[in-house]
Amino acid sequence: MAGETKQGAGARVNKKGGKKAGRAPVRLYSKGVILGYKRSKSNCYANTTLLKIDGVRTKEDATWYFGKRVAYIYKAKRESKNTKF
Repeated sequence: MAGETKQGAGARVNKKGGKKAGRAPVRLYSKGVILGYKRSKSNCYANTTLLKIDGVRTKEDATWYFGKRVAYIYKAKRESKNTKF
């Protein structure tokens, strides 16, 4: 009918046709430090990396991160493709 707008799945549109404001952006990453590999006295397991994630203090907090992927990002000395990262 006249005056109705179609909305896609998950798209939020106000009456004027613009995007709905009011939500803060969501950060999809957490900063952390790579501590090393899981190891014993004589063996080193390179497929299991130990991480220290900012804001995670207990085992219960860490369970959400189990199985998630890690991006190793570092700052280089020289620029490559107009960026130092």
